[in-house]
Amino acid sequence: MSTKGSDGGEFFCDALQMRRFIGAVHDQRSSIGGPAKLVQSLQPAFTELLSDQGWLPGEFCAPNPEGGMGGGIASWLLYRSAGKDLTLMSLVVPSGSQTPVHDHLAWGLVGLYRGEQDEDIYNRTDNGSVEGIANLTLVRQRRLLPLSFYELLPPEGDIHRVRTASAEASISIHLLGNDVGCVLRHSFEPTIDAVAEFRSGYSNLACEEAE
Repeated sequence: MSTKGSDGGEFFCDALQMRRFIGAVHDQRSSIGGPAKLVQSLQPAFTELLSDQGWLPGEFCAPNPEGGMGGGIASWLLYRSAGKDLTLMSLVVPSGSQTPVHDHLAWGLVGLYRGEQDEDIYNRTDNGSVEGIANLTLVRQRRLLPLSFYELLPPEGDIHRVRTASAEASISIHLLGNDVGCVLRHSFEPTIDAVAEFRSGYSNLACEEAE
């Protein structure tokens, strides 16, 4: 079930706090030029959303054994704009699970809502001219705690892997400037310099075939 917003987008989670945040995002997008300035301007509102532990229903905090990232990882779509150029989702990674190394192909803000994560961040060093081959260099590792957040401004910080470091599942909130679950993006295997296209999907919505 979803409800339409005043902007024509779809809300799959009908929480007042989230609607206010999405409204702030649209207001800032219309007045601020460029992703770098936009993500910086949104940080106070995003921090406020992460700080409120009452708005995200339990159904969007559950793992999904059939998730497109494996390991019981769930991608719950919370909001998608009418133009499919803005999404908000919760990513649930069970304890002991990790995502594949992957990219996002969009600007964004990602913040930890519950649990703890370890993140590995990579840079791609080849030019992508050889199909199926990608050379990655590990450039940073960090522990993420609740209220931690980071920017995505491709190519900076766009390729990473996260693993849950807490006894409970970790839940992160992703604001992204694309239809991240339905666009074709990339998964990587750094140990063998391999890359492949993949579509992570959403746990509560099927992607259209054309996407």
